[in-house]
Formats: sequence, structure tokens, C-alpha cells
Amino acid sequence: MIDKLEFFLALARERHFGRAAEECGVTQPTLSAAIRQLEDQLGVMLVNRGSRFQGLTPEGQRVLEWARRIVGDARTMREEMRAARKGLSGHIRLAAIPTTLSMVPMITAPFQEKHPDVTFSVLSTTSLQILALLENLEVDAGLTYLENEPLGRVTSVPLQIEQYHLVTAAGTPLSDRASVTWKEVSDIRLCLLTADMQNRRIINQHFAEAGAAPSPTLESNSMIVLFSHVRTGRWASIMPYNVAKSFGFNEDIRMIPIVDPDVRHTVGLVATYREPFTPLVSALLHEARILGEQNAAQ
Repeated sequence: MIDKLEFFLALARERHFGRAAEECGVTQPTLSAAIRQLEDQLGVMLVNRGSRFQGLTPEGQRVLEWARRIVGDARTMREEMRAARKGLSGHIRLAAIPTTLSMVPMITAPFQEKHPDVTFSVLSTTSLQILALLENLEVDAGLTYLENEPLGRVTSVPLQIEQYHLVTAAGTPLSDRASVTWKEVSDIRLCLLTADMQNRRIINQHFAEAGAAPSPTLESNSMIVLFSHVRTGRWASIMPYNVAKSFGFNEDIRMIPIVDPDVRHTVGLVATYREPFTPLVSALLHEARILGEQNAAQ
């Protein structure tokens, strides 16, 4: 039953029998047969079928909720028993919004020092995708904003407060200022994150509060792309101070606080609420709390 539910979760994610079978490491006939057997066991149709996958039935949507819960519990049980036998080991899958990527080593480095048999993979993605990945059991935790948009049923640990700065090359407009307003920043050549990023939605909101409507001439979902364009001296950007500082800008780059309004937003670690947590997620949340307390004390 657990294996069949795993197949069903993969099909719901991929919405394609072939891709789901490839993800699960089985043939398409094997996966299709398992889904039909699951339907026979439950006595309902789970999948609308035609020449291709056409979505889940209403019963399938309800079973999907149960499958996530049951498979999640089964994985937790297996991890707990493995930890009891061998100590903490395994693989942690993290997803992070671009503005938190520089924070990831602050968690992974001390974690792996304590638990050297644990490995990590880190995805850069949007805040909305992080919630979907958590719901579908595709990642173990995410780094994202905590208070700006609904998070759903998650456990969250505050890590850091973002304070927005204009990041621009020396000798460019506004670069000699001690502070700037959102209205002033809207009038210069900007490169910003793409509109699907929550950081961009927050920035747009604060521009609107200041009665401004900027038109960035370059957009990207990568902070590195933004940094490299700021270095040319032809663009400026808006970034959280801690993110800009992590790239080690030299004296040729200015980081100027943006005021009127002076706004701050909390970012942190989120994980799907579950009791008990897997040993890996429990240890990860513990490490995040240590980091959050250290940052709060600074």
C-alpha cells in the first residue's frame, strides 16, 4: 500500500504516467498497474483517464491528502528507526527563495559538523513553489518570508530580519547619499528580481505606498545576475542588507538604506507541521533556532 501511494503521489505531481514512472524508477505499465490496484483496493476511481492523464477525480483529490499524510508518516518511521540503529544520517532537501540563499551555509555548515553523515541538496525557487514542494513531500524544509503571505500549516523558525538597501556603484545617481526614499529610487535604472518572486511583490508594494511605479530595465530570478549588473555601473538594485553584504562588495559599491517608509520583513525556515518530525527535520529546526537566536542577539 505504501509503495502504491508513493506512485500515486508521483503521478499527482508529474501529471503524466511516463514521467511519474521514471521518477519512481519503474516502467510505465508497472506504475499504471499499481494505480489500478490501488483503485480496486479503495473501491473508487482516482484518475481521469483518456489517451493521457486528465487529472484526479474528486475521490482522487481526497486520497491525495491521505497519501501525503500516510507516506509522510511512513518516511518518518523509517528515518527514526534508521537513526536509532546508525545515528543521524540521510539526505535533507532544502528549497530557498533567492534572497535567503546566502543564509543557507549558516545552517548547513554547523549541522554537518555535528552530523557528518547527513548530505544536503538546495534548490533556488519562489516562495509559492516552496509551499507546493513541502505539501508534495518533495523537500524537507524551505527558507522563505514568514509574515507577508499565507504559509498554511507549517512550523516556522524566524532567522533574520530583512532591511532594504539601494545597491549601486560609486559615482552613479544617489550613490553619495546617506539614505534614499522609495520615490527617489523609482526614478533610476533598476534591475530587480522577477515578478513571480515574493521579494519583488514586497518591493512593488512599498513603491506603491510611496506613490511610485518603477520600470526596471532588467529582471532575473538570480541574485548573482543582479549583482553582476550592478557592478557594471549601469544598473542599481534593491536588496536586503545581509544579502548584499554576503557578496563582499568593495568600496566601489554603495549600500544605502531606503526609507520613507523604512520597512523590514522576517525570513525563516519552514517545514510541514508534523508530529513527530523526522529526526533529520527535528535536528534541522533545532539548528535554525540556534541561528535565529544568534541573529536576534546581534
